[in-house]
Amino acid sequence: MERAALFGDGRETPMAAGDVGELLIPYMPTIRVPKTGDRVYKTECAFSYDSPYSEGGLYVCMKTFLGFGREHVERHYRKTGQCVFMHLKRHTREKVTGASGGALPKRRNTKLFLDLDSNGDLNNDDYEYEDEAKLVIFPDHYEIPLPNIEELPALVTIACDAVLSSKSPYRKQDPDSWEEELQVSKHANSLVQMDNGVRIPPSGWKCSKCDLRENLWLNLTDGSVLCGKWFFDGSGGNGHALEHYKEMGYPLAVKLGTITPDGADVYSFDEEEPVLDPHIAKHLAHFGIDMLQMQVTENGLRDNDIKPRVSEWEVIQESGMKLKPMYGPGYTGMKNLGNSCYISSVMQALFSIPEFQRAYVGNLPRIFDYSPLDPTQDFNTQMAKLGHGLLSGQYSKPPVKAELIEQVMKEEHKPQHNGISPRMFKAFVSRGHPEFSSSRQQDAQEFFLHLINLIERNRIGSENPSDVFRFLVEERTQCCQSRKVRYTERVDYIMQLPVAMETAVNKDELIAYELKRREAETARRPPPELVRARIPFSACMQAFSEPENVADFWSSALQAKSAGVKTSRFASFPEYLIVQIKKFTFGLDWIPKKLDVSIDMPDLLDISHLRATGLRPGEEELPDISPPIIIPDDPKDGMMNHFMDPPDIDESSVMQLAEMGFPLEACRKSVYYTGNMGAEVAFNWIIAHMEEPDFAEPLAIPGYGAAAYPGLGDPGALGLDNHPPEEMVAIIASMGFQRNVAIQALRATNNNLEHAIDWIFSHPDPEGNETTSEAMDMENHVNANILAESDPEGPRIKDGSGLPLRGWVIYNDLKVCASERPPKELGYIYFYRRIPS
Repeated sequence: MERAALFGDGRETPMAAGDVGELLIPYMPTIRVPKTGDRVYKTECAFSYDSPYSEGGLYVCMKTFLGFGREHVERHYRKTGQCVFMHLKRHTREKVTGASGGALPKRRNTKLFLDLDSNGDLNNDDYEYEDEAKLVIFPDHYEIPLPNIEELPALVTIACDAVLSSKSPYRKQDPDSWEEELQVSKHANSLVQMDNGVRIPPSGWKCSKCDLRENLWLNLTDGSVLCGKWFFDGSGGNGHALEHYKEMGYPLAVKLGTITPDGADVYSFDEEEPVLDPHIAKHLAHFGIDMLQMQVTENGLRDNDIKPRVSEWEVIQESGMKLKPMYGPGYTGMKNLGNSCYISSVMQALFSIPEFQRAYVGNLPRIFDYSPLDPTQDFNTQMAKLGHGLLSGQYSKPPVKAELIEQVMKEEHKPQHNGISPRMFKAFVSRGHPEFSSSRQQDAQEFFLHLINLIERNRIGSENPSDVFRFLVEERTQCCQSRKVRYTERVDYIMQLPVAMETAVNKDELIAYELKRREAETARRPPPELVRARIPFSACMQAFSEPENVADFWSSALQAKSAGVKTSRFASFPEYLIVQIKKFTFGLDWIPKKLDVSIDMPDLLDISHLRATGLRPGEEELPDISPPIIIPDDPKDGMMNHFMDPPDIDESSVMQLAEMGFPLEACRKSVYYTGNMGAEVAFNWIIAHMEEPDFAEPLAIPGYGAAAYPGLGDPGALGLDNHPPEEMVAIIASMGFQRNVAIQALRATNNNLEHAIDWIFSHPDPEGNETTSEAMDMENHVNANILAESDPEGPRIKDGSGLPLRGWVIYNDLKVCASERPPKELGYIYFYRRIPS
């Protein structure tokens, strides 16, 4: 059969309405109308980053509503037999004004693709879009133009309209993303403002409930100036603005420092989202604020009054320097989705590592061919898609002069599709995670560990690329009274270095700066030039290697609790060592803060002095004795007694953590499992357990009755020979122990979680923790190059290892440039590559 085109240039004879209907009859069972809950992927291919903007457009399956680029639609047809697709293509043309080019061109179906993101590379005032849609029937590629209400069967017309008008499949996942269009607040027209005589000065703002002078919000009802909520990166405030709303019910607030003649950032506490206030000028004038005189500043100072100062953000971005753009394989940027810097940081670094390139991009044909029917929900498919997008160079092409000339002659603009948007990847890897599925700022180190967990669970055969980061840690625990020791090993992926602030080499400068800063705040003058603490890297390494106290240590030598210390050493070395600088700490006000420090990170790192030694001559091991187990005479009565007596939990610490934005149940668990040792220790527990699936589940305490711990069953299920609750096994396994060890420990301790952990440490399994001879035979100097470094908020910077051009490259969202001054001293996570012996 010859290929027939029903959408032609006018030379073909149009097919009659009856002919179109007859043509579609065999395919009617394969055409569906999207239902509530169906995700329609009309903006992005499931296997690539092709979109309606791409040259070949996008094909949407009319049965599964999956999108496919021109290179991948045939695969879906062969695998499923699905023949009917909707082809979407968006043409971009430069507008022609009447003064220079006569009449404006007609725009056909300009709103055909509702909810389709516009190309960020184009200025919408200079270009217009023309959308084209048609049904394509495989394998002969029959084309039926849309809309075609008269010729198409009613069911097909309804299905096509539903697909074209469908919302983004990610909208429910990130409803507060900055990309969503702001709506007018329902309170804007009826807002009542109190005539209390409050007048807001043009500068010198401070929270009325604390001393913060940044991230301040003006309540538009009573004129209160209060601080915003705290963010994980250390920015934000103490949440006094939200507390004020909960107490008084005043719904709208404007962020001070964002007010300009063009508008301001307005937030509705009642609607829980940023909103538009069409009467913002009048509402601000009520408190004496003239929008026409305001400029964007964070602390209210006029722009021309502020002395230029170099912030950490500006240094990381290499602001003020003319950087050379980079194009081609390995130099593809990633679009910022409003809170996705942590994803870009980690993924750019991972796919510069050969093992990850081979595992996903090297196996791409096999992964794609054997992907499930819904590839958007397959981890390996999405990893291969992302890796190919970053490494192929297909989405990082330099502008070609000849093409530019041709485009000008044809009066058509063909924008370069540079960079990729990780929306589909983020939606999948963050699914079900309380933090990563939100639109809040996140930590790159936490996401890295979350990703490692996904890689482990979805490994391709025996190949596991995350093994290049895996190493064994030898922990030496010593009883301070008996001097006896215990050696255990655990698996880790990151070396966390504390910041030794007390070792700063510029203490005098820091003291002088702090005095000047306080004087400037008091006098409402511009702040002095920033002085950043300079910390020697050797001091951080020294702090890492020093012994640390073991809380609640039970000594098997004394058969009682005693003081204990622990030191950590490398039992094996990884191919790539990830070093994290622990820049987050607690201030005197118990608010987590980010340390603005500079650390002289070395290009070559020698950690041979941290090699594990095992039991040394003269050392005596702690006896292999488990802590005593107290079993009540009547298990049922014991369970009732425990159930009636609730656990002792420091509620003040719980509330401090809850005010930071963490789930209440997670805060209760963190305080309980850290022995009521305060909010700081509990905060560290939260950070270490945020990626667990039961992170926000209610506190489940073993031994407090079946009602207190789901899965315990009846009291008779507590016998030593019964299988322990799966929840307890998962908790211990998440700490790095083997599943069989966790089950054995719980059985030996009557399913007591705390005693089970002590039992594991007192019963090391030499078979499960055997160190390979290859790792132990490493040369003395374990040197490495910095491969990449990332900041939770900033651009990614990495060297050109394995890439055509050697040297440092800065990845600032979609912009990829050769770095002139790599800010190696300001990194948060560093990747070191092991040098072969």
